[in-house]
Amino acid sequence: METLTPAEVATALGVSPNRVRQLVRERKLMAVPGSGNSRIPADFLQDGAVLRHLPGLITVLRDGGFRDEEVFEWLFRDDESLPGTPVQALRDDRHTEVTRRAQALAF
Repeated sequence: METLTPAEVATALGVSPNRVRQLVRERKLMAVPGSGNSRIPADFLQDGAVLRHLPGLITVLRDGGFRDEEVFEWLFRDDESLPGTPVQALRDDRHTEVTRRAQALAF
């Protein structure tokens, strides 16, 4: 998995690195667990923006009791029934199915 620094993400989004760190703190973006705020998956960005529906999906999982490590693992776990990972499904604009699954898991 390709990861980016907050400075690289900031460049891609057209914002400051501080804003990227704020997005991570607000759980609108997620860094690789254990990396602090220092490594963010490139798959979380698309077309110069945070992947659409990612912040809401993170919120659903966190509100459902998932820890950051579990959220991250779920987002990148292969699921033959999707097919692919939940992140790939979001990138392919198949967010409805991913969100439905997250809601079912979280509650």
